Amino acid sequence: MSASRLAKSMASLVLGAQRPRVQQAIRSPMATIVPRRSAAVAVPDDHVTGSPAREEPPPPPLAEIDNSLGNKDSGSVLQNAVSARGPRNTWTREEIAAIYDTPLMDLVYNASTVHRRFHDPSQVQLCTLLSIKTGGCSEDCSYCAQSSRYDTGLKASKLVTLGSVLKAARIARDNGSTRFCMGAAWRDMKGRKSNLRDIKEMITEVRGMGMEVCVTLGMLDDAQAKELKDAGLTAYNHNVDTSREFYPSVITTRSYDERLNTIGNVSQAGISVCSGGILGLGENKEDHVGLIYTLATLPQHPESVPINTLVPIPGTPLGENKPIEFKSVLRTIATARIVMPKSIVRLAAGRITLSEEKQAMCFMAGANAIFTGDKMLTTDCTSWDEDKDLLQGWGLRPMKSFERDAAANPEMVESDESPVALFGTEKSFEQVKRDTTTTTTTGTSA
Repeated sequence: MSASRLAKSMASLVLGAQRPRVQQAIRSPMATIVPRRSAAVAVPDDHVTGSPAREEPPPPPLAEIDNSLGNKDSGSVLQNAVSARGPRNTWTREEIAAIYDTPLMDLVYNASTVHRRFHDPSQVQLCTLLSIKTGGCSEDCSYCAQSSRYDTGLKASKLVTLGSVLKAARIARDNGSTRFCMGAAWRDMKGRKSNLRDIKEMITEVRGMGMEVCVTLGMLDDAQAKELKDAGLTAYNHNVDTSREFYPSVITTRSYDERLNTIGNVSQAGISVCSGGILGLGENKEDHVGLIYTLATLPQHPESVPINTLVPIPGTPLGENKPIEFKSVLRTIATARIVMPKSIVRLAAGRITLSEEKQAMCFMAGANAIFTGDKMLTTDCTSWDEDKDLLQGWGLRPMKSFERDAAANPEMVESDESPVALFGTEKSFEQVKRDTTTTTTTGTSA
C-alpha cells in the first residue's frame, strides 16, 4: 500500500471513531414503578460488539409479580411493594421496617412513585376541625390539654349549638375546605343520647352543604356507629396514637384493644375509618413501624391516616418534650404511603411548625391532605390564606368533596374481583389484636 493510501485509511478510521453513534432507546414500560437504586441499566449489544441491537423483552404482567414478599431483603421488599397492584393487609413488622429503613431520598422517591400510581399528585384534601365540646375529659392521655387530670388552664365547656357549627362550616367551605370535622372531649358516648341526637343533626345539616363530615367522639358501640351512619356521617376519627408496645406509656385509661374495637364498630357500620398517630411522644423508630403495622394490617386500610406531631402543652406530662426530628416524620409519611397506597395521608397537628419546604417534601413523599383554618381543637393551625399561597406556589389544588380521581390511576385494578381477593382482607379484628400483641422491643431514639 502506498504512503498516500495508508494516510487516507488512517484518517478515515480516526474520523469514524469520533462520529457519534445513534443508539436505540431502551424500552422500559415498568420504569415508573421500579426503584432507581435497584434498576439495572441494559446496554445494547451494538454498543460493545457492533452487532444489531436486540429488542428488550417486555416485563412480566403485574399479575405475575410476587406480592408475598417472602424475600426479606430490603431491596426486594421495597421493589415488590412499589410494584404491587393494590393494598394488602398481610404485612409483617420486618417488611415495614425494611421499607422504613430505606435511605431517605430513595424512600421518598419510591413513595412518590406509589403516590402517583394511586392518586392525582396535584390534589390535596383540605379539612377543617372544630371542637364542639371542649375540655373536662376523664381520660389521662399524656399529650392532651383537654384531660381533666392536668392543669392546662383550659376550661370545660358544653356542646356547642347547631347554629355555631353551621356558621363555622360555611366559613370553612367558602375557604376551600371540603371535609368538616367535629371533635368532642369525651371518653365514650354512653348515656349521651341527647348529645348524640344533636350531633346527628349537625352531621345531616353539614352534609347537606355538600361537605364530607367526620367526627371524633371517643369510643362507640355498634348501635351508635349505625346511628351516625344513618345521619350521613362520612368518616369517624379514632387514632391508635402509637405502637401497641409504647401505648401504655402514654395512656392508661383506655386500652389499645378498646381503640381497635371502636374502629371495628365504625367499619362494620359502613363508615370510613380515619385513624393515625402522634409522633414525638418519646417513642423510637420501632414504634413508628409498629404504628404503621397496626393500621396496615386492619381488615381494611383506613380511608385516611392523620400523621400528627406532638404539640407540647404546658401542664401535661409531655409538656416539655423536644420536637421530633423532621426526618423521622418524613420517613413515617413515606412508609405509610407505600404500605397503605390508597389511603389519604394527612398532615395534622404540628404542621404549623413545618416550613413551606418541609411541607412540600411531605407532599412529595405521599401526604395529600391537611388541616387548615384557625384552630385544630385547642391548638393553632395554619390559616386558609397561608395554605392557599402554599398550594398555589407548589402547583397543588384542593381536592373536591368525595373526589377520588381514578382517572389518574391507570394501573390501579378495577376488576370484577371481590374486595377480599383484591385487598387481601382475610384478617379479622380479633386476629389483628392477636397479631399486634407482641413482646416489647427496644430501639434507638428516633
